[in-house]
Amino acid sequence: MEILISDDYHFLSNRKKMTSSRRHHLKSLILQIAMNWLEQEKKEVEATKTAYMAEHCPAPDMSGDQAALMEACKKLQAVIDKIDEERYDAEAKVQKADKEIEDLKIKVVDLIGVKKPALKKVRMSADTMLQALLGSKHKVTMDLRANLKQVKKEVKEEPTEAVGDWRKNIEDKADRKKMFEAA
Repeated sequence: MEILISDDYHFLSNRKKMTSSRRHHLKSLILQIAMNWLEQEKKEVEATKTAYMAEHCPAPDMSGDQAALMEACKKLQAVIDKIDEERYDAEAKVQKADKEIEDLKIKVVDLIGVKKPALKKVRMSADTMLQALLGSKHKVTMDLRANLKQVKKEVKEEPTEAVGDWRKNIEDKADRKKMFEAA
């Protein structure tokens, strides 16, 4: 059956030449074979587990008095405590390594920086800008130049009396200065 599938699998890539029922049939055959492989793999894993346990963990000797059994339990408890400490140490090392990895990832991102795409200069009229902002449904046409206000420069004319007062004030201050210098 595997030879049949390997021969027909060539046609799976060329779907136009094969009917859909044939293609579905081949897919189901492939799935059945994959399921068989998975079941076989599970059985092999279970067999290796039992062989390992039989080799490294012999069956406990239950013969003897209560004191011997208590001593065996204490030894087992000591071994379990030692293994728990090793597991805790390993977990702490893994957590520390994970934290270092995250910190390094952040540093890499900081060093590389976020690349921004190059922006293009685009000339757009005000109408097309408004269409882009408002969407294609809203059609707004504005003549923005017509709405601009023209500002006229107003020339401020100062009265001649103010000019005269200004000169008079300066002359008064000069006279005061002379007065203080003379004294």
